[in-house]
Amino acid sequence: MSTTAIPTSAEARIPRQIPYIIGNEAGERFGFYGMRNILTPFLIGSLLLFAPEAERAGIAKDVFHTFVIGVYFFPLLGGWLSDRFFGKYKTTLWLSLVYCLGFVCLALSTEHRLGFYAGLLLIALGSGGIKPLVSAFVGDQFDGTNKHLAKVVYDAFYWTINFGSFFASLLMPIFLRSYGPAVAFGIPGLLMFVATFILWLGRKKYVMVPPTPPNPHSFLRVARTALLAQAPGKGRPGLVVAGVGALLALAALVWLIRSDFVIAVLTALGLVIAFGGVGASLQLERARGAHPDEAVDGVSAVLRILIVFALVTPFWSLFDQKASTWVIQGNAMRMPEEQWWWPGWLVKSPAQMQALNPIMVMLIIPFNNLVLYPFLRRLGVEVTALRRMGFGLALSGLAWIVAGLIQLAIDGGDAVSIAWQILPYALLTFGEVLVSATGLEFAYSQAPSSMKGTIMSFWMLSVSYGNLWVLVTNAAVRNDAVTAQIAGTGFGLNAFLMFFFAGFAFLAALAFALYARRYPMQDHYRA
Repeated sequence: MSTTAIPTSAEARIPRQIPYIIGNEAGERFGFYGMRNILTPFLIGSLLLFAPEAERAGIAKDVFHTFVIGVYFFPLLGGWLSDRFFGKYKTTLWLSLVYCLGFVCLALSTEHRLGFYAGLLLIALGSGGIKPLVSAFVGDQFDGTNKHLAKVVYDAFYWTINFGSFFASLLMPIFLRSYGPAVAFGIPGLLMFVATFILWLGRKKYVMVPPTPPNPHSFLRVARTALLAQAPGKGRPGLVVAGVGALLALAALVWLIRSDFVIAVLTALGLVIAFGGVGASLQLERARGAHPDEAVDGVSAVLRILIVFALVTPFWSLFDQKASTWVIQGNAMRMPEEQWWWPGWLVKSPAQMQALNPIMVMLIIPFNNLVLYPFLRRLGVEVTALRRMGFGLALSGLAWIVAGLIQLAIDGGDAVSIAWQILPYALLTFGEVLVSATGLEFAYSQAPSSMKGTIMSFWMLSVSYGNLWVLVTNAAVRNDAVTAQIAGTGFGLNAFLMFFFAGFAFLAALAFALYARRYPMQDHYRA
């Protein structure tokens, strides 16, 4: 009788199908960041010429952050379709084709707002729909014998994303300036077609985790049972809390829908999730008996994860404004052509400064893994996922303090070199590695097996809410009373907002640190 030897940790290898997924991600990210990083300059310089010049930057920021909200909202749809119907591979492949169609619309509609916005919608649907699936699909290729290699692959995965982003950020502004928007948006579309083809090539090698059939003990059903269940001699405080949230959501929808559809929908959804989650947690033990203990414990785990995600949302408020607010700030700065070290032959526009972010990521990830983390472990400091994320939040706030100081110099009339933006980019990128790369690993490891795609979707939704805070802030400063209050501080509007967002991040980092102290870590890799 023969037996199959189980490989030890030392013998475990990275699955052979991983290169197909990473190759797909590199092409897709080049396409996405290529169009995203030229979106604000294109809007200001071409598509929004109908608007008064003083208003174009504000409109461009609204369009940009609304697009980003869509990109990170549609993961809810992608995760649901994957988990319940088609599985990760098929859902990713089909939505990638929608994604490609969006690029076609952009390239053909550079002079037509309606067609261009339709292209942005299709890209948001395609990119957002596949976003939680690809990273979860990576996790599916591992099991208990090689799960220790998952962190290495996730870091490589994130490094590859930034490899594509670096060249896109550097080259696409050149193509936009030299060959026009049709070519500049067409090239990322071509890369997206290539990425889809690479994904298809590996179809016979992947581990395919099947979709979850309708589950009588799903997250929503357990939460519903908990909210509606009665206990002898006790009321239903959780149901009252959830009901208050539903009423507030309806009121927000009615009140805000006329002024801004996106703000209205996200605000209503956030109220339902927040109050419904709190309500369910108050009565969750009442679901035991009607549902297995594992299902009830799974709901409890998900609710804890959602709190972590909520506390991370301020980071995305700061991070995504590097492609809008920082580009606009760069337009008011000068290129240091007189400096011998400045690559003036290559860097011609503020949008290209975004290339600093991915190149720094590619340097910081190996530095952290090979130098910083081992050094901290030798000092007896455990480098946990939650500690990394908390420090990342604080670093993003520090980056915006520096950006605010630069803005004060600009407002004071100084001819400030754009090279000064290198420092806030470095701080923000270090924060990104600690928050974003770690968050992918954290979200997969903490999610129960039946909720992988959905939990990753909620991780992406946190980015939507980060950009929602930007839209809300932009809407608020259009109020004369608010701008008068800001003027009374002695700061210009842009500088004030930079310090405001820095304070927002510091407050979130403090709350995150307090919550992380009592968060119970889980391990939900396949056995």
